[in-house]
Amino acid sequence: MLDWVKKIHLEKKLDLLVSKDLKDKYDRIELEEMVQVALICTQYHPSHRPKISEVVRMLEGDGLAEKWEASQRAESTRCRANEFSSSERYSDLTDDSSLLVQAMELSGPR
Repeated sequence: MLDWVKKIHLEKKLDLLVSKDLKDKYDRIELEEMVQVALICTQYHPSHRPKISEVVRMLEGDGLAEKWEASQRAESTRCRANEFSSSERYSDLTDDSSLLVQAMELSGPR
């Protein structure tokens, strides 16, 4: 779903996210800003994601443009540099011992 939202954001087709029941009764600028906040909050690397206090400020209209530009620079750098191999990505996910416990529980007898 995230990839789909990124795609329609790039294609400038955000109206696909809006309920048809609203028709054209929504603010397109606010829609763009909300999608930007959502994309900032779902960046690949957790350390690049904002704190909730920063999200609140962005929703209030303070600092969104700067955060958006920074997130776009980070994303393009990540894509160009290909900084994580697939094994490193997997190890990032398995660092949390609770994930390992869940995996062991799921692999038990059925």
